[in-house]
This record gives sequence, C-alpha cells and structure tokens, in this order.
Amino acid sequence: MRKTSQPSTADADGVVLGIDPGTLVTGYGVIARRGNRMHLLECGTIVNASAEPMPGRLERIHNGLSTVIRKHRPDEVAIESAFYGKNAQSALKLGHARGVSLLAAVQQGVPTAEYSPREIKKSVVGRGNASKEQVRFMVKAILQAENTTMVLDSSDALAIAICHLQRRNARAPRAKDWKSFVAAHPERVRS
Repeated sequence: MRKTSQPSTADADGVVLGIDPGTLVTGYGVIARRGNRMHLLECGTIVNASAEPMPGRLERIHNGLSTVIRKHRPDEVAIESAFYGKNAQSALKLGHARGVSLLAAVQQGVPTAEYSPREIKKSVVGRGNASKEQVRFMVKAILQAENTTMVLDSSDALAIAICHLQRRNARAPRAKDWKSFVAAHPERVRS
C-alpha cells in the first residue's frame, strides 16, 4: 500500500472514506469535515501485480481497505458506482473489486453510498466530463493539499468522498429560521 497521511480525526464533524475500485489499483482517500472545511486525513493506493491471480488481488484489496477503516473509523464509505463500458470482462473485474470494497465496509458496520463517475466529476469540478487531471487539481484545492503528492487513483477516491459530503450537506434539513440555524450550528456563527 502506498499512502500519504495528514492530521488525526480528533474533533471531526464527519469522516468519509472514498474508494475508487480497481483490480490492479484501488485508490482510497479519507477526509474529515470540521465546520465548513474538509481536511485530508490519508490517501493512497492498493496496488496489485497483473500476474497475481484474481483471488489474491481481491484479498489484498479487502485487507488493505479493512486496515484503513479500522485506523480511521469513518462514519461512512462512498464508492464509485459500476461503470458499464463496452468490455464485459473489464466490467466483471471492476465488479469484483467493488464487491470486496463494499464487503470491507459492511463487515465493520460502516454505511455506504454510491455515486456515478459523472456525478462525482460534476460535484468536484463543475463538469461531468472533466479529466482526471482536472479532478486532481480541484481535489487538492478543496482540501488545501496543493503540496501533497497524489496519484490519479487517490485523487479520484478523494473526489468521491468530497462528492458524498457535498451531497449529504445538500440533503440536510434546512433550518426554518435564523434562530433555529444558530441553535443547530453554533460553531458556524461568530459572536
């Protein structure tokens, strides 16, 4: 596993693990929300050799993600939904990687959510057809991690986590008036 780590989850309002599944490279990213800001906790990849038999690859993905979940204790896991391309064999392999990724979360009692690649890109970049490089640029800007080395699989995973936090906030119930908002979010109001 290759990884980059940042501060702990202490005082976090919510911790999300984003997963970009793949049988050769699975990207992961853990972010925490503190107030209105998102902070990078850790990102990395689980890399498998192409010569490794599929069962061994899947075990490495499951074990690696299980370790990340135990370390950070995320409140939720967000994963990229299945992408249906022209190659059925690739889609099947991706399904295997998604399955063991979801299993790692479910075994540890962590709720999961899924987002389409287009929805993730639109959430982070503003365009559903953004390039991976554009996604990485925006992920680094949002997390204020411009000096962090980040491979595309890791930035994609972080984008999934960011998308989830943004969607979760958009679904949060709105306060009916200013007094209710202040009572629900005292940390967001300056005296």
